[in-house]
Amino acid sequence: MDGLINVLKPPGMTSFDVVAYLRKILREKKIGHAGTLDPAAAGVLLVCTGKATRVVEYITRMKKTYRAELTLGISTDTQDSSGNIIARKEVNLSREKIVEAVESFTGEIYQAPPMYSAVKVGGKRLYELARKGEIIERRPRKIVIHSISIVNIEDARVLFDVTCSKGTYVRTLCSDIGDKLGCGAHMSFLVRKRIGVFGIESAFTLEDILKTSEAGQLTRILLNIDTAFSDFKSYHLNCPDDWRFKNGGFIPVNAGSVKDRDFYEGMEVRVYDRANEFIGIGEIVKKQGRFYLKPGKILA
Repeated sequence: MDGLINVLKPPGMTSFDVVAYLRKILREKKIGHAGTLDPAAAGVLLVCTGKATRVVEYITRMKKTYRAELTLGISTDTQDSSGNIIARKEVNLSREKIVEAVESFTGEIYQAPPMYSAVKVGGKRLYELARKGEIIERRPRKIVIHSISIVNIEDARVLFDVTCSKGTYVRTLCSDIGDKLGCGAHMSFLVRKRIGVFGIESAFTLEDILKTSEAGQLTRILLNIDTAFSDFKSYHLNCPDDWRFKNGGFIPVNAGSVKDRDFYEGMEVRVYDRANEFIGIGEIVKKQGRFYLKPGKILA
């Protein structure tokens, strides 16, 4: 079974728990998710089955949109509400100051991964060290906050939407905003609204998936793999170029159904064979002044 399922992860389950549950329901050995959600968080968890597991690395790079709530004046060791309170401060801030601080976290910024995370340092995961009471220096990583906007402010609670790049820890963003305001903060609520083209409005609950499976109608919720790349330009190959692509060969761009001007170097495209079957992701490269289609991930 090859495809994607847009799952509405409930709070209280790990992303691994969701995958394990679906592996049992779907009776599918090759299954995984495209981007971890913290156990307390809810929202879009994209699950890949069969050949779709080969494109997880592409999906994890896509923009993600969250709705989050930060609570000012209370800091925790995990940067969210699951942790122990390590500091309390009185909050006496104007709405204007809060808005200014939140909106300042836009564009390319550097963020240090939290101690309670799966990031490895010196061969050990940070959360393993944190559970032993160890706190070590973490090298900040560059991330991109594409947009951030406040939805509501009530007392010390700030509800906001954020669209960000891979590698962004929203709880760290909340903590950093609190530090900038001088009162500390933690993330008290998180829902992932979107990954790439997949929104929460079209996600299926685990109960939906179970009922659909029992009714033998899984095709109703299983999405084609190329759905994930619907905002990529498409490239249709002719014979024998589709054979060359499937075997790792470079294809001159004008050998397909498009022209050089439609592309730029480094662009990723979804590729189809002569039978209009999706066969993988390609990248446009330039060699000696000419554009070529380079095989990236081949599914055929």
